[in-house]
Amino acid sequence: MLVHAVLALTLSTGAFADTTPPNPVPVRDSQPAAPFVVPAPRDTVRRRPRPRAIELSDAYYSRLAIHRDMSYAIYPLFAGEYVFGRRLWAESRNAPTWAITGHRVFATALVGVFAVNTVTGLWNLWDSRNVPDHRTMRIVHTLTMLIADGAFSYAGSTVATQAQNSLAKRQLHRTITISAMGLTLASSLMMTFFNH
Repeated sequence: MLVHAVLALTLSTGAFADTTPPNPVPVRDSQPAAPFVVPAPRDTVRRRPRPRAIELSDAYYSRLAIHRDMSYAIYPLFAGEYVFGRRLWAESRNAPTWAITGHRVFATALVGVFAVNTVTGLWNLWDSRNVPDHRTMRIVHTLTMLIADGAFSYAGSTVATQAQNSLAKRQLHRTITISAMGLTLASSLMMTFFNH
C-alpha cells in the first residue's frame, strides 16, 4: 500500500515526466510573428450587368401595326404608278385620261401613305430608342425612307409640273421616282425579312 502511495505521489509531481525542453520559438525584435495569410483568389470573370427590361407601350404596337399595313399598300401603288408612268412617258400629253387621272390619284395616295408612315415610324423610333436589338437597322431604315420621302416630294412637286413641257425634266422625273421606289422597296424588304 505504501508503494502505491509513493508511486501516485511521484506521478503527480512529474518526476518521471519528459524533461526535454520544448523547441524554442524565435522572437524577432520582440514583435510577434505575423501569421502567413493566403489572399483569397479574385474573381476573374467580369460579370455583365443584367439587361434592363424595356417596356414598350400599347400605343407603340398600334402605331407599328398601322405602319406595317400602310407599307404593304405601297406595293400595288408603286405597280400602278409604274404602269401609268410608262403610258405617260410614251404618249405624254396624248396619253389616255385613265393614265393621267390614275397617275395623279395613285401619287396622291402615295403622299398619304408616306405621311402616315413617316409620322408612325419616327414616333416609334423615338419610343424604341433604348431597345438595343436591331437599332442600327431601324436607323438605316429611317434614313433611307426620309431620303425617299424627299425624292418623291421633289419629283412630285417641282419636277412633275416642268415635265409636262420638257423631255429632260420628264427623264429626271422618271429617274428620281424609280430610284426612290427602289430605295423604298429595298428598305421595306430589309425590315420585313431581317427585323425579327
